[in-house]
Amino acid sequence: MTTYLLVHGAWHTGECWTRVTPLLEAAGHRVLAPTLTGYGDTVHLAGPEVGLDTHVADVTGLIRAEDLTDVVLVGHSYAGLVISSVANELPDRVARLVYLDAMVPEDGESAADVLPVTQGLIDLALASESGWRVPPMPELPPPAGLFGVTDPDDIAWLRTMLSDQPVRCLQQPVRLDNPATRAIPRTHIHCTVKPEGFARRPVPAVQPNGTPAEIWELPTGHDCMITTPVELSELLLKLA
Repeated sequence: MTTYLLVHGAWHTGECWTRVTPLLEAAGHRVLAPTLTGYGDTVHLAGPEVGLDTHVADVTGLIRAEDLTDVVLVGHSYAGLVISSVANELPDRVARLVYLDAMVPEDGESAADVLPVTQGLIDLALASESGWRVPPMPELPPPAGLFGVTDPDDIAWLRTMLSDQPVRCLQQPVRLDNPATRAIPRTHIHCTVKPEGFARRPVPAVQPNGTPAEIWELPTGHDCMITTPVELSELLLKLA
């Protein structure tokens, strides 16, 4: 049995994994899909003090509380920063890192460094009345849709999960100073349908552990856990 820990991205909640979780569990595996602080049921906790460090503490706290080991740690989008930092703190508990259409940072980088278009969102938030709220990305014409979701029913469901993102999450840098983290295998899953301006930084041909990069592609938009849950689950099951 493999333990999958699925970490949602900015603006979302753990509910976004609803279509993936039962498929992994049906194959005999354990799945945890927490909602990070400031979203969903904890949206009342959102504020200017909530940042990347808050979300790293959420995940490391869950791993310790559940005494999880050999975890396949999956991070979607912004959560690429989260899982990188979690692995830096608990490398002995992580069996593999999976960057699901995710930001892949170097030591000291923030979301704005990894995806420069994010800086515009930060600037707008800082200039707003609240000074810290980053609203969800707007819906775009197909094929971009709302986070890559284009089906009207799915868009309506997705909207129930979305809330503002604290700007500090996008400003805080990751700390990747633990050499043990480099030994953890990595898998990258890329969604190939992208809106203009969201080009991905190329993944290095050789991963930190010295092995060739493992890159898989899904021909869908960003929120592949909603649009192609079966195909995504099949890829994740290859890592069990």
